[in-house]
Amino acid sequence: MRARLIAIGERMPAWVAEGFAEYRKRLSHDLPLELIELKPGVRGKGRDDARAMQDEGAAILAALPRDIQVIALDGRGKTWSSEELAEQLAKWRMAGRDLAFLIGGPDGHSPDVLARADQKWSLGPLTLPHMLVRLVLAEQLYRATTLLAGHPYHRA
Repeated sequence: MRARLIAIGERMPAWVAEGFAEYRKRLSHDLPLELIELKPGVRGKGRDDARAMQDEGAAILAALPRDIQVIALDGRGKTWSSEELAEQLAKWRMAGRDLAFLIGGPDGHSPDVLARADQKWSLGPLTLPHMLVRLVLAEQLYRATTLLAGHPYHRA
């Protein structure tokens, strides 16, 4: 099983890129993680934010392979503890499909993306910068793989 992180936004700060790269490397054997960055929709004076979100949604949907399990990161989604995420990962492995984790733009996901999502995952009630969400997601996926492997990384 492989995973993709499809995210709106480009050019992570160096510290985020380095942290993400570290967890991506750690995941390389148990859950290879590919990052796909997509350009944000055009926003600003005289621009329609709803149109930008719609354009971002269309780009995300176009980047999805056919038979893939889609998990949209969304503040209204289900929250999982690290142990519950590990249980989800075990279920996803049993299903035998690759995974796509989706991070929307500044206004979230378009309704079309949320309709396509098989699951919606919330990292909690905090509002996080989208670049930081990439790092948190990669770390939590690594933590879940170590939990399933019985590795001592997770100390609860």
